[in-house]
Amino acid sequence: MMARSANTAVAHDLAIEEERLHLRVVEPQDGGPPHPPAAPPVSNTRVAIAMFLVAESMFFAGLVGAYLVFRVGSVVWPPAGLPALPLTVTWINTVFLFFSGVAVVSGLRGIRRGDQRALRRRLLLTAALGAVFVSVQGWEWAGLVHHGLTLSSGPYGGTFYLLIGTHAAHVLGAMGWVLWVTAAAQRGRYSVENHDGVEMCAVYWIYVCALWGLLFGLVYH
Repeated sequence: MMARSANTAVAHDLAIEEERLHLRVVEPQDGGPPHPPAAPPVSNTRVAIAMFLVAESMFFAGLVGAYLVFRVGSVVWPPAGLPALPLTVTWINTVFLFFSGVAVVSGLRGIRRGDQRALRRRLLLTAALGAVFVSVQGWEWAGLVHHGLTLSSGPYGGTFYLLIGTHAAHVLGAMGWVLWVTAAAQRGRYSVENHDGVEMCAVYWIYVCALWGLLFGLVYH
C-alpha cells in the first residue's frame, strides 16, 4: 500500500514536471518571437543624397544670384567687342548630355529587372556621353579664349567661366561616380533587392543634367 502511494506520488510529480516543461517550451511559441524593428520609411542613403542636393542647390543659387546682379546692373549684356557664345554647338552638346540622363535612367530600370548587362552598358554610355559633353565645352572655351573672352573680360567673362566651369567640374565628379558604380556593377554588387548605390548615382546625374538646362537657358540666351 505504501509502495503504491509512493508510485502515485512520483507519477504525480512527473506529471507536474512534464506540464511545467511543456509550458516552458510552448510559451515562446504562444508569445511568438519579438518583431524586428520596422524599417524607416526613407533610407539613410536617400536622406543623405537629398541633403547633398539641397546644399548643391544653395551653392549654385549663390552663383546664379551673382550672375543676375551683374547682368541686370549692366547697360549692355554681353558687352560689345566680345565673341558671341557658340549657341548651335552648345544646343547639340546639350542633347548629348540629356541623352546621358536617359541612359542612366535606363540602366537603373535594368537593374530593377535584374538585368546586370543593361546596367553596365547604360552606365558606360552615360559616362561616355558625359565625356563628350565636357570635351566639347573645352573646345568651345578654347575658341572663346582665342577670340578674346577670358576670365579677365570683366564681369561677363568672369561670371560665364565661373558658372559654366563649376558645372563642368560637377559633371566630371558625376562621371567619376558613374565609373565607380560601373566597376562595382562589374563585380556583381547590385541586384534587384540591393541597388541603392545605382539609384543615388542616377539621381545625382539627373540633377546635373537638369541644372545644365537652367544654366544653358540663363547664360546662352
